[in-house]
Amino acid sequence: MRNRGRTAFIITYLAPAVFLYALFVIWPVIQAVGFSFYKWSGLSSNKTFVGFDNFKSLFHDSVFWQALLHNAEIFIIGGFAILVIGIGIAHAMQGEGRFTKALRSVYLFPNIMSLVVVALLWQFIYHPRIGIISSLLGKPAPSKPGAPVVELSILGNGDKALPAVIITFVWFAVGFYIMLFSAGIRQIPQEVAEASKLDGAEGFFRFRKVTLPLLWSVGRIAVIYIVINALNVFALVFLMTQGGPDRKTEVMLTYLYEQAFVNSDYGLATALAIANFVVVMGVSGIIMRLTRKDPSGVPA
Repeated sequence: MRNRGRTAFIITYLAPAVFLYALFVIWPVIQAVGFSFYKWSGLSSNKTFVGFDNFKSLFHDSVFWQALLHNAEIFIIGGFAILVIGIGIAHAMQGEGRFTKALRSVYLFPNIMSLVVVALLWQFIYHPRIGIISSLLGKPAPSKPGAPVVELSILGNGDKALPAVIITFVWFAVGFYIMLFSAGIRQIPQEVAEASKLDGAEGFFRFRKVTLPLLWSVGRIAVIYIVINALNVFALVFLMTQGGPDRKTEVMLTYLYEQAFVNSDYGLATALAIANFVVVMGVSGIIMRLTRKDPSGVPA
């Protein structure tokens, strides 16, 4: 009887949360899967069943593959930068100097800013006339009166736009990972640190042989977060470049937005959403599979 009462209590306690999750998460996903099999404008009640045609169109759509490649670049390049900077700064913040204390007070500042503010701020930084980078790296105005000023175009340059977006993405996101790795370093037992000192492990050798292996589980979580953030990036790219110039910064969700709200093709847009969901889950699953064991071979 006691076990039955406990089970009934757990079911009663969880039922409202499960109901809301099913209503606002699971059901919309099921609806999206259904819509992806139709040709639909999103504004009319008339829908034409087309089966897997939307997915076939995506498979043969060069823009989709280009957008997926850009998401992959953001994940690989931006993710690597986030991990290196995050672990490095988190390790440096374990001291008690003035610089360390000052760093602790500001490193989360970009992450707590509105993404709209971040996008506008970096648009000004990259501005070809009044931006800081243009002022530092741009060519000076010619001495000849009336000659046009040569400006440094960044977001308008197809070769520079995506790296600029990745830099902004890293700047905005890295604070969270610094906090994550800082918490992980603080969880390392003091006895381990003292034992490594007695064994003569100091500096980078100690960091590589002691600290990094003990951060394996934290790093695993961090990589999964980066996968989700990089493959679902939308607002930052849309506000800064809208996928341009010439689709050089197009990502899956900006292309989804175009199909849904510009071309009014909600069937193809939902097919894009399903494809994005499958990619995120697939990459996350592969990474979890590959990192399920720590460096010593013990299951994570």
